[in-house]
Amino acid sequence: MKEYTIDAKGKILGRLAAEAVVLLRGKNSPSFLPRLTPDNIVKVVNTDLMKVTGKKMEQKTYYHHTGYPGGLKEESLADLFARDSREALRRALYGMLPKNRTRNKTIKNLKLYKSETEK
Repeated sequence: MKEYTIDAKGKILGRLAAEAVVLLRGKNSPSFLPRLTPDNIVKVVNTDLMKVTGKKMEQKTYYHHTGYPGGLKEESLADLFARDSREALRRALYGMLPKNRTRNKTIKNLKLYKSETEK
C-alpha cells in the first residue's frame, strides 16, 4: 500500500485530477493490472486554492436528477466550489475513472482536505 500526497495550491482542477487518477489506479506502477483495484491512497490538500481556467466558474454546470417528475437540478461550478471545493475535484476524478465495478472501490481511496491543517 502506497500513500501519495498532492498539494493543490495553484494547480488547475483538470490537470490535478488527471495526475491524481493515475496514482489512484496505480498506472505509475510496473505491476499495473486494469482489472485490479490497487491499495494506493491519494491525499489532496488545499483544495480551496485550486484554479480553474477560462469562464468555467460561471459556465460549467453540473446536473443531477432526483427521480421525481421535474426533478432536474443544476448547479454551477462557482456554487459548487463555494459550497465544497472537495466535491468539485471528486466529481472530476470520478468522471475520469473507468465506468465499471472498480470505480466505486477506487474512489474510496481518495482523501480530500480543504487545507493542510484539516488532516
